[in-house]
Amino acid sequence: MVEIISWVLVPVLYLGALALYLMVAPAIALLRGLALTMELLAGHVRLLVGVLYRRTPEFRTLPPYRPQDEDVKAYRNYFFGPGYRDLRQLLTLERRSYIRTTGDSFRAVTSGQFVTPARHRAFTVPYGLTLHLGLCLGAAMALPPLALLLALHALLLVTLTGGARLVAGTLRATDRAVLRVRRLRTGMLCPHCFERVPYPAYDCPRATCRRRHADIRPGTYGILRRRCECEERMPTLLMLMSRDARLQAFCVHPNCEKPMNADAGHMPEAALPLIGGQAAGKTQLMAAMLLALENAAAAGGPAIKLADDESHSNYQVLREVLRMQGHTRATQKALPRAHSFVLGSGRSERLIHLFDTAGERFVNREETDALRYARAARTIVFVLDPMSVKAFWAALDAAPGPPLDRTLASTVDPEDVYAPSIQTVDAMNAPLKRSRLAVAISKTDLLAAHGLLPETLDDSARARTWLCEELGLRNLVQTMEHDFQEVRYFYTAAVADEEARVDASVGRFVEWCLRE
Repeated sequence: MVEIISWVLVPVLYLGALALYLMVAPAIALLRGLALTMELLAGHVRLLVGVLYRRTPEFRTLPPYRPQDEDVKAYRNYFFGPGYRDLRQLLTLERRSYIRTTGDSFRAVTSGQFVTPARHRAFTVPYGLTLHLGLCLGAAMALPPLALLLALHALLLVTLTGGARLVAGTLRATDRAVLRVRRLRTGMLCPHCFERVPYPAYDCPRATCRRRHADIRPGTYGILRRRCECEERMPTLLMLMSRDARLQAFCVHPNCEKPMNADAGHMPEAALPLIGGQAAGKTQLMAAMLLALENAAAAGGPAIKLADDESHSNYQVLREVLRMQGHTRATQKALPRAHSFVLGSGRSERLIHLFDTAGERFVNREETDALRYARAARTIVFVLDPMSVKAFWAALDAAPGPPLDRTLASTVDPEDVYAPSIQTVDAMNAPLKRSRLAVAISKTDLLAAHGLLPETLDDSARARTWLCEELGLRNLVQTMEHDFQEVRYFYTAAVADEEARVDASVGRFVEWCLRE
């Protein structure tokens, strides 16, 4: 009887139970497969949060982009490198997670149902095989949604990266268009080295940092804002800098790298060089021009503001000398720094650079080669001292009246100044034929006091005639009119009274020079 039960009834009952189990085994396998699929998808979400948000060490497989490792000490924009790094990390971690999760599931079933089962293997083996089948099914079912999620991530990243680059390119193009509208197509003028700067470098605005950023325009290190290594954010476009929060600009040329005007790039610029011999009166005329503009602003004319501290301090000294009716000291032979000021307000603002160079530099070609600022000028001032012309003294010796102090005269003949300086400017490819020349006949206050000038001093044609006939400078006058598109002649008296009112001749002169 025992044999019948052991070898007949038990096998029959087992086979019957196994047959019944086979009816529900597919459902068990399917459920186990779905469980594995959901576990793998949940793992993907966990990895996504870890890689994109938490960024803790366990989610890091590649070294991060660090500002200290960059040529520019700033954080990269996410869509210019870090985004693809995150995608690569996600792919690596997803592959590891898939293998680990699937392998752990298979090992758990093998251990619990085959190696060390809690019940008889007659019951655990079929169940284990069912679970193995479900795990195979789940591992296969998880691949399409995981691949789809990763593909969507990559597609979204590519789309957003393309959009970010398009926005950056559009903003850069807009910035270039704005500079063209401001007539800064070739860049801004450095007041120190006189070269055009396509786009300045800027220091970080944080006082404890001051790292220099060579090109802050939209791109690798930011679209609208750049984040410095010190975490300070700075605008990437000139048009995003408010008037009260403009960054300090610096020249990018290797031999210069000096600070530029804070207003550089924010408005049109104009260079106005003063050319003349030593002691011709250039510095005094420049001071009188600034004072005339200041007087005009006080009377309701265009506003004027000195553009930097150095220009302001130099002007205060010159202004006081003019008010005291003294004489300015000779300009140093070293290359000058521009005296810069902002003229006008609102949309009519312009950044004007006045260049006053030592007269010694205009005598020989080697010295004038350094005067690169003249390339940017569309109006040039030629300061002509009548007292430096021999014909002036020849006529004066025969004329009655009190003697004129010869020590106040320039020691260089105007023709010896004009020829080398203008030839140098022309050799620099400056468009002289499209430029204007203002001839400032200086020291007319001294000449008028001795009765050596005509009665009418505000007529350019009469001033031209006086230069040709009285001073014998017809050849020089004809040369100037041949070299330039337009030449205008002015009698100028660079003097001011105790109330800082400048002679009217300077007002007319500066108005013509700064006319657009």
